[in-house]
Formats: sequence, structure tokens, C-alpha cells
Amino acid sequence: MVALGSHKTIAGGVTAALGFLASGVPAGLKKDGKLDLALIYSEEPASAAGAYTTNIVQAAPLELTRSRVAEGKAQAIIINAGNANACTGEKGLPDAREMARRAGELLNITEDYVLVASTGVIGVPLPVEKITSATPAATASLSKENHAAASQAIMTTDLVPKEYAVQLIIKDQIITIGGMAKGSGMIHPNMATMLSFITTDAAIDSETLQRALKQVVDLSFNMITVDGDTSTNDMVLVLANGLAGNEQIKADTEEYGLFCKGLLEVCTALAKMIARDGEGATKLIEVNVTGAPSQRDAAMAARSVTGSNLFKAAVFGRDANWGRILCALGYSGAKFDPTRPDIFIGDVQVARDGGAVEFDEDRAAALLAQDPVQIFVDLKSGDFSATAWGCDLTYDYVRINGSYRT
Repeated sequence: MVALGSHKTIAGGVTAALGFLASGVPAGLKKDGKLDLALIYSEEPASAAGAYTTNIVQAAPLELTRSRVAEGKAQAIIINAGNANACTGEKGLPDAREMARRAGELLNITEDYVLVASTGVIGVPLPVEKITSATPAATASLSKENHAAASQAIMTTDLVPKEYAVQLIIKDQIITIGGMAKGSGMIHPNMATMLSFITTDAAIDSETLQRALKQVVDLSFNMITVDGDTSTNDMVLVLANGLAGNEQIKADTEEYGLFCKGLLEVCTALAKMIARDGEGATKLIEVNVTGAPSQRDAAMAARSVTGSNLFKAAVFGRDANWGRILCALGYSGAKFDPTRPDIFIGDVQVARDGGAVEFDEDRAAALLAQDPVQIFVDLKSGDFSATAWGCDLTYDYVRINGSYRT
């Protein structure tokens, strides 16, 4: 365990917090008996909060889950991979409800307390009977130890499972926040083809939890990109069951700030894992922008650079083509004086005052070969800063997406 200021990282992912269990089982949606059905369960009803895709084409499970999260309480989340249950017509919503109904029945909780998420191919009817047939195995195998199986069961083109958890002290009480995520392609700010599920034993009401999630998502999941595509199923869900026994966290208090710090740690770690695991990627790109006239300008500038296909390809080729960075800044919508930016690749300055400087090409190429690749931009136009994450663009991205459905 590694100390991180007032909190520390721990093992356990989505079951690290008190009172949470998880499982992952095969339901036959993926080939070769791979895990493709995950279940998360809280031993007590929990405050619920969510953030969702901005795509106006939205999958049935997302519509169902959003309506239930709006009521403020949930106790379980059932997730399938291999089929998105998106653009499936009138059958989509009843199938999502059937997933929740079966899970609620087996868990002996109200169906309205079961949230649903799906990921995979769009436009193919969900074989819901496979899911309901596998749900007894998912409920029977719920445990603290099966967090790893759950994180594997939600993967699609991901190469690695993504888990993270922290413990922090709030008024001498230990609070745990943990989570898991999936995402590899169709990743872009304002949600992407990503799912993330966060659990905590903190006592916090749903309205305050929703406020905290919105703040944190804007600094983490909404600051990553892989390919510029935003999907139909994207969501981040948080459940807080209060089993830590702390005094309920109120907004705009020191305790709220500490909780948000822990939540941001978890969400940022998971977001960076998603960006690093981008389809075909070989390295993570981190873009740090300072000197912006507003927070919005800083964020737009940083996200624009990570989203530039030309720059992402240059990183893959280890080509210190800083003009592509300046170009991306210019079309980002951020306000700045184009005659002022300084640009660095790692510790090598490649541009000064928006123009060329002599630099060591070999040293810059070596830095572009590292993982992560760090880019620093000073717009010299204000006092605000932001960080965004992405990945390089490789030949394998085309190979993977040229045959995703077939």
C-alpha cells in the first residue's frame, strides 16, 4: 500500500469498500466462454449518482438506469458485455428491465434498486435469456474476492482490466472509495465508450453525491480521448452505502473536499487506464496546459491536443512535429494570443512565443518513445490550467476497428 498524502491506495477495486460484493461469470454473449456478465451488490441500499453520454442516441439500459438513479437510491448493478442493447427498437427497454427484474428477484431486493449497463455491438437484439439464465450463477458467486472477475467481465476490446481503490480519513473515520472501468475505443470527452462503477462506504446523500460526481467527472473521465467518438452507452455510476459509519458528508465542508479528493483520485486513475489502453495504443499521452485565461479555455486547449489525430500519429512515429500541437490549440476554441505559447516535449522546449526554436531532435524523439509522453504548453494568457490524457494512433487501431463486428 502506498501513502498518498491523507489517503492511500489499496487493493480490492469495486469491493474494497465495506458492504460491497461483486462477481463475473460467462453468459455466452462472448465467444469461448469468456466472462461477460458482472454483478455489483451493496448489502444495504445506497445513495446513487450518475453521469451519462451526451450522444442523443442512447441505449435502453442507459435510459432505464438514468431514470432509477434520479430517484436517489440503488443497491445493485448488473452489467453485460458483448452486446450494447442499443438501437434495438421496442425490445430494448423491456430486455433491460428483464435483466434488472431477474437480478432483483434473486437478490431479494426491489427491482427499482437494480441498475443496468451494457456494452458491445450496437444494433443487435440482446439475447436476454442468456443473461437471465446466467444471473443465478452471478448472484451465487458474489464475494469480496470476485472484484477481479467483475472487472474482466465488462471488458470488450480492452486489453487489461481496470481497477483502483483508496482509503482516506474523514473526522477520524476510515472511508473507502473503489471502482472499476472498461473502455478502449470510441473514447472522447463528455463520456465515451466507457463504463465506470464506483462504490464507497461513505455516508453522503444522493444530491451531494451527484454534485461531487459532476465536479470529478469534468476533471477525469471528461478529459480523456482515444479516437474522437462518443458512444451510446457511456455512464459513470456511484453507490454510497454509508457503512463506514461517518457523520453524513455535507456539501461545501472540509469533509466534502476530502471526499471529492478521494473520488477524484479513483476516477482519474481509471480514466488514465482507459486512455492508456486505447485500441492499438502503445503509450499514454498527457497534455498539461497552463497560462489560460479561464478553466474552460485550459480544458478545451488540453483536450484538443490529445484529440488531434495528426499529433497522435506523430507521437506514434516519434516525430517532434510541434506545429501539430500549436495547430490543435488554434482550433480548440480556447482564447489565447497565438504569438505567446511555449511548448515542451518533456523537458525539451520545441517552441517559444508561438514560433520555432532550435532543439535536440534525438532527445525529443527519445522522449516521444517513453510511456507516458508528457506535453507542456504555457499559453501565457492567464492563470488557469488543465490536464488531458489520450494515446497514440497506430496501425492497429484500424485493424481492430476494421473487423470489430465480424
